[in-house]
Amino acid sequence: MRIGAFELSEPVPELNEPYAFAILRPWIDVNNVGTLVLNELEAQFEAKELARLAKPGHFFDFTRYRPTLHYEEGVRKVSVPNMTLRYARREGGNDLLFLHLLEPHALSEVYVDSVLKLLKRLGAKKYILLGSMYDVVPHTRPLIVNGGATGAEALQDLRKSGALQSTYEGPTTITFLISQKAPDLGIETISFIVSLPQYAVLEEDYLGKVSLMEILNLLYNIPIDKDDFERALEQRSLISQRVDATPALKGLLPQLEALYEERIKSREGESMPKLTSEMEELLWKTMGKDLGKA
Repeated sequence: MRIGAFELSEPVPELNEPYAFAILRPWIDVNNVGTLVLNELEAQFEAKELARLAKPGHFFDFTRYRPTLHYEEGVRKVSVPNMTLRYARREGGNDLLFLHLLEPHALSEVYVDSVLKLLKRLGAKKYILLGSMYDVVPHTRPLIVNGGATGAEALQDLRKSGALQSTYEGPTTITFLISQKAPDLGIETISFIVSLPQYAVLEEDYLGKVSLMEILNLLYNIPIDKDDFERALEQRSLISQRVDATPALKGLLPQLEALYEERIKSREGESMPKLTSEMEELLWKTMGKDLGKA
């Protein structure tokens, strides 16, 4: 069965006003935070794959998203990058959809419209974008989560979450059109993007994961893996050790903490003190170095 550009692996299931959780790679999945969260949710609720793009090559450049080889029962096979949607039912609450979005390289409007058709056909009530980006924040403070919402319930969720209202203007992903157009189909939208320290480059960022999972627990009664708190504390401790061993970054930390306090105070990110050009240069130079591989 086809819906837009998607091929479904089974008939459309009967779902109870599902919430659609989405991540987007590579744009807003810094340190794999969104991937960690979505994988956790899919494992918790035993999600089943429902749909994937019938012709992913129409949308993705496979010199940028590389196919990979793997062995399956002794036979070498090719895995082709694709966008997938999985679903899960849960007792006493809204069912769940999970979208692993990839940034398209071509036919972007068709891609966006196909996602919207699929969400509409499945009766999605909310579209919830989860992700992470580097920001001028210190690792010594609770991570900031920025967000935006459209729709009465979604706006209530945003306020309840404690996330800062995003005021970003500038280049973005074409998939933001999903959030822009979904309300016209009766689907409320909300985003939660956690800000991560620029100087801490991690393969799997549990500080970021815990920050988003706490919001999902508060709003949608989704359990948190308690072991993640220990992993997050261990990562923070290791980052602190490496900052202490890097004099330039250690000297920068008080300025990052001052910026953080002003940002929280303003709640809108306006009228904040700015880093000096020298400090900005130092921060960018440290990105991706040994420091962050915790």
